Amino acid sequence: MELRHARILTVINRLGSISKAASELNVPQSSLTAQLRRIEKALGGEIFLRSVQGVALTKRGERLLPLLSELVQQADLVIVEAASHASEVFRFGSAEWTPPSLLDALRTSLPAPEVQTETLSPDAAVDAVRRGALTVAMVPGVALDRVRDATELPLEAALIAREPVWLALPQGHPLSATEAVRPADLQALNWVCYARDHWFHSIESKMFARFEPTRPEVLHYADGHHEAMNWVRDARAAALTTPTGATSDVSLVPLCDTVNSEMLVVWRRGSVARATLQRLVDAVRRYYAEYARSIPRYWAWICEHPERFPELGAFLRPAPGL
Repeated sequence: MELRHARILTVINRLGSISKAASELNVPQSSLTAQLRRIEKALGGEIFLRSVQGVALTKRGERLLPLLSELVQQADLVIVEAASHASEVFRFGSAEWTPPSLLDALRTSLPAPEVQTETLSPDAAVDAVRRGALTVAMVPGVALDRVRDATELPLEAALIAREPVWLALPQGHPLSATEAVRPADLQALNWVCYARDHWFHSIESKMFARFEPTRPEVLHYADGHHEAMNWVRDARAAALTTPTGATSDVSLVPLCDTVNSEMLVVWRRGSVARATLQRLVDAVRRYYAEYARSIPRYWAWICEHPERFPELGAFLRPAPGL
């Protein structure tokens, strides 16, 4: 047994699926299946029962997984502790996409000699923070919800903003001039939806549940907001999005009685100095407000509803000269 073998078993157990674990570990499923067989042979028998629904622990697995999980946690603690004292690089992960202007904002605000940014899926970003590969990550709240009940090393988070879910339409669409669109007005639209393993899918599903008993026609399942926006523009479809996930070549319209998507920054407890964390959180909140200011309809809506954005506070003041 090696540490990497223990990590493989804990990932498979956490996700309940060999295919999902292969995706997270970035290895072919066939390779992971072969590794699992070798690991189980070394441990004297099966750790997981396989079925079409996924995997479940055997009696042997129930005895060994807590020990293996503790081994991985202790190894991660060593990595994080060493990184917090030895590394001069502040590694910041972001889900979906990372604008160059965000890197500039972080470099201006943080005392670290070097700041690096990386774009990952939300689940991968949370796992990278947990393992110490990232210092901090900015992720949607749904990514953190998936690991709250798992046996994980302690994570802490700060809320940046609660973004409303809006409607993206092609420019010039009749609904684009509407003050706020009702769910009943959406049923006749052709839709771009999000892939089932994309973090926005669960949020989208909450909105689409209001369409019952009629389900909308779906033209395409996109793997991200920017791909969805391309379909809105080129195929004249509709898509749900957070306002900061939209591109400037589509129209954004508020939705009546919408749901929210939380944006969080996440770090390992004790891995970053409190003063640095405060500067980081302030920098990201300020950046969010400045980015929202570049989306005229969203910025006007924020200014009309400041009570929905208490975390942004002073950053919602008008820009100088306005």
